[in-house]
Amino acid sequence: MTESQRPSGEYPMYPSYGNGDAAYPPPPSYQPAQPVGSGGGDPVWPAPGQPEPAPEPSASRRRARRPIALLAAVAIAAAIIGGGTATVIGQLTDHGTDTTGGVIPGTTVSQSSKGTVSGVAAALSPTIVEISATSNAGQSTGSGVVITSDGEIVTNNHVVAGSSSVKVTLSTGKTYTADVVGTDPDKDLALIKLQGASGLKTATLGDSSKVAVGDQVVAIGSPEGLTGTVTSGIVSALDRDVTVAKEGDSGQDQGQDQGQGQGGGQQWPFEFGGQQFNGDTGDSTTTYKALQTDASLNPGNSGGALINMNGEIIGINSAMYSASSAEGSGSSGAGSVGLGFAIPVNTLKADLHTLRAGDGS
Repeated sequence: MTESQRPSGEYPMYPSYGNGDAAYPPPPSYQPAQPVGSGGGDPVWPAPGQPEPAPEPSASRRRARRPIALLAAVAIAAAIIGGGTATVIGQLTDHGTDTTGGVIPGTTVSQSSKGTVSGVAAALSPTIVEISATSNAGQSTGSGVVITSDGEIVTNNHVVAGSSSVKVTLSTGKTYTADVVGTDPDKDLALIKLQGASGLKTATLGDSSKVAVGDQVVAIGSPEGLTGTVTSGIVSALDRDVTVAKEGDSGQDQGQDQGQGQGGGQQWPFEFGGQQFNGDTGDSTTTYKALQTDASLNPGNSGGALINMNGEIIGINSAMYSASSAEGSGSSGAGSVGLGFAIPVNTLKADLHTLRAGDGS
């Protein structure tokens, strides 16, 4: 090889071996290799004295790593989603016994029907039942609200107090026998449970702390035994101090519609503003804060639902003024009768644990 053929600057000059040309053996450590980077082409030689660059992973190895990373990401996402799902399921299956400000989910009004009386009635009527309670004193008729799919129903204590048997009729006409689980005479609330029920539609328990005077409401119940009767009105006032008789002290252990079908029908007595209405409340009474409404309530509405226009229960109807009781109360019998009262639903939600435990029965 002549001097002009020697690659300039690549290798040091080697001594001649006697043939006039310098010998240039290929460096043993600089064997041809895959060029740095990817693709073909001529080898790229490192500079003299520099370490040989580490070979990049092959394309097949790079492809093999991606699925592993993807699977790891999917596993993390699945864990997050799984945790969220468990939380949602926990919320839906929790009875919400300690909740007073939140909403316990159930049947609500469809988006297209919100704000209409007909939409509220269609959605919530299947969750309201008629209750017939029998005792030694006679028979009473009231209403109730389904809160679990297996047949837990809330109603007024005065509807079922002292009963020897309780029958419940759904909006479909199907009748069940019910057991009294727990009562709270101080709040005039009771919880009963249907025997052998499943798959029932449940009502959504709303938040009565958000109720305002003037809000439109719907009442559903069984006045005078007319199952599924719907009336509407507004919230007339908040935090009314209503006083009612406790069990056994009004001469009407059953209260609301004692002796119905036998010429009875006197409404549950209550006190407001220092006056007694619908009869004598007796010596033992309890007072609670109530929502006042002008939605029409009649004997048999007790234990039924007062509902907002989103289809959420905001109160349990419990007392109403009767014009026939005006005599003897000092009030005039003339004028519109639109004085009904409901136990706020937050009072019910705070009491559910007690009712389920059977305390106060």
